[in-house]
Amino acid sequence: MKKTLLFVCLLILGSVTVFAQTMAGPQVVHTERSAIRVPSQEVPAALRIIYSNLGKKTDPYNESAGWLIDGPDSVAGLSSGLPEFVAMAFTPKSDSTVEQVQVAVQYIGSGANQVNFSIYADSGGAPGTLLEGPVTVTNLPPSGCCTLTVVSFTPVAVTAGTRYWVTADTPLTGTGSDFEGVWKWDVKNMGEFGNEGFSYSWFLTPVDGLPAGEVLGTIP
Repeated sequence: MKKTLLFVCLLILGSVTVFAQTMAGPQVVHTERSAIRVPSQEVPAALRIIYSNLGKKTDPYNESAGWLIDGPDSVAGLSSGLPEFVAMAFTPKSDSTVEQVQVAVQYIGSGANQVNFSIYADSGGAPGTLLEGPVTVTNLPPSGCCTLTVVSFTPVAVTAGTRYWVTADTPLTGTGSDFEGVWKWDVKNMGEFGNEGFSYSWFLTPVDGLPAGEVLGTIP
């Protein structure tokens, strides 16, 4: 089960219910504002927005800060002894089918330029059952603004009013385990995070920003 890979992760929630691990906090990445601004991608004509916290096409997220994503063999992972993975919660308003996500996940120049994305059902406020993935995305955009990472999934049916998760993580070994990147913040909302550690315990902790992105698909 892919769930076993989430032994250390950040779970960024879009609500007030969150958790955090006491042995280590998440790492925030600060980057310079990009001089070159490329508008983010358009939503494909065949798809509709199921969930989004993105802003304007030319300013969709906070380009100067985000949550670190680092595999166990990355520079940060080896230094801290704790890889960090990030998950974005979403709750569809209508019964829908998820086919794609566009997220502000970027490569910051260390390790193999690839990361895995999955969709999970919720289990007590954290990713539970794997529904789809992992989908490995390579050649992620460098840190800047405003290109998004696009991930296509085999269609996944989701239920209105139910929380789901989009996760970004790496393999524990092999190619990609040294990835180091960032999931940029959505500055429109404040939230809280969960950081699961080797103790598998969770505690409440506030954060500065939610990971930015949108979930796309079809809505009957």
